[in-house]
Amino acid sequence: MKAPPRLQSLIEEGLIDTVVRQLMSGKEAMVYVVRCGDETRCAKIYKEATNRSFRQAVDYTENRKVKNSRQARAMAKGSKFGRQAQEAAWQSAEVDALYRLAAAGVRVPQPYNFHEGVLLMELVTDAHGDAAPRLNDVAFSREQALKHHATLISEVVRMLCAGVVHGDLSEFNILLAHVHAEDGSDGQDVPVIIDLPQAVDAAGNNHAQRMLMRDVANLRDFFGQFAPELLKTQYGPELWSLYQSGLLSNDTLLTGRYQRVEGDVDMQAVMREIDDARAEDAARRLRMQTAAS
Repeated sequence: MKAPPRLQSLIEEGLIDTVVRQLMSGKEAMVYVVRCGDETRCAKIYKEATNRSFRQAVDYTENRKVKNSRQARAMAKGSKFGRQAQEAAWQSAEVDALYRLAAAGVRVPQPYNFHEGVLLMELVTDAHGDAAPRLNDVAFSREQALKHHATLISEVVRMLCAGVVHGDLSEFNILLAHVHAEDGSDGQDVPVIIDLPQAVDAAGNNHAQRMLMRDVANLRDFFGQFAPELLKTQYGPELWSLYQSGLLSNDTLLTGRYQRVEGDVDMQAVMREIDDARAEDAARRLRMQTAAS
């Protein structure tokens, strides 16, 4: 197919050879399948993020690094330059998170290059070499649900130990990839976490705890459809408590249980949780309607 203008510069730079087809188009980005020598990869072209609310932008971009104080002031004022700087920070957040998490052993697409608003990365595939499906497009047995849930909780732990909270983890941004066995046997399906522009610093963002709780709750609710016993688990509070106490490691054995310590109620925090839950439910319903259409 003819290369979109945003990908033409990557061809001219020799980063990709040809554009095979468009893989998907969402509110935040368009993704294309491309060829790079003998390898098939994907190119993610970021769109201007005009659909994000101001509150969401503040929550996710809190404490993100910018190049200088001029950029910080412009971002705070919301000027044209500030919006451009904020968008650049939003895009670079995913690139930084991918490199950071890949180095930490988290199953994410391997990033290869980031050039003029285009992220070149691994194409995650199924057993037939086609683009891997999202979890929301797959039905699971109880045993499969328990297995994949346990795997993803381990991935969340690994991410948290690397200082990263996804911020929008759900069945809509996790792919089910197929990993071939080295001995030539059938291999296995494994979850791969994608879509990380909203990733936040676990220690430097005041909303990190709430976002982690929501990420873990989304996993619980989705897999709980197939394995109802998961609906009673409390991995989110357990994880955050261990992280805050400095006791969380990649090898920590989790129970899924948590004994809440009674204390004063922060009503503002409660109201924020309610508002965020309503917004998340509305967004989930919209995604489900879009997926069904």
